[in-house]
Amino acid sequence: MLDTTVADLLVLFHFTYIIFVVLGGLLTIRWRKIIWLHIPATIWGAVAEFTGRICPLTPLEQWFRIRAGEIAYTEGFIEHYLLPILYPENLTREIQMVLGTFVVVVNIVIYGYVFLRKKPKLLDTKQSF
Repeated sequence: MLDTTVADLLVLFHFTYIIFVVLGGLLTIRWRKIIWLHIPATIWGAVAEFTGRICPLTPLEQWFRIRAGEIAYTEGFIEHYLLPILYPENLTREIQMVLGTFVVVVNIVIYGYVFLRKKPKLLDTKQSF
C-alpha cells in the first residue's frame, strides 16, 4: 500500500514538475527569485525532450509499482488522468522535438515579457504640489 502511494505521489510530482517547466516562468512576474529554480528545470525538461532521455522519476515510480506487486496500472484517479499525459503510448521522437521546442518558445515569450516590461514607478519624484 505504501509503495503504491509513493508511486502515485511521484506521478503527481512529475505532472506538477512538467507544468512548472512549461508555465513556471509566469511565477517570475511576481517572484523574480524563482527564476533560479525555473531556468534549470526548463533546461532539463528541454534537454530531456530533445535527447529522448527518460526523467529519473519515471523508473523510480515504476520501481515502486513493482515493489507494490503491480503488473499494470489500476484505474485510480492518478493513473487514469495523469499517467496518459506523462506517458503517452504513441510518443515519437518527432513529437518529443515538438514538445521540447514548445517548452523553449513558451519560456522565451514569458521571459521576454518579464525582462522587457517596464517596472512601475513607486514614487514619482517630479510631482508638483
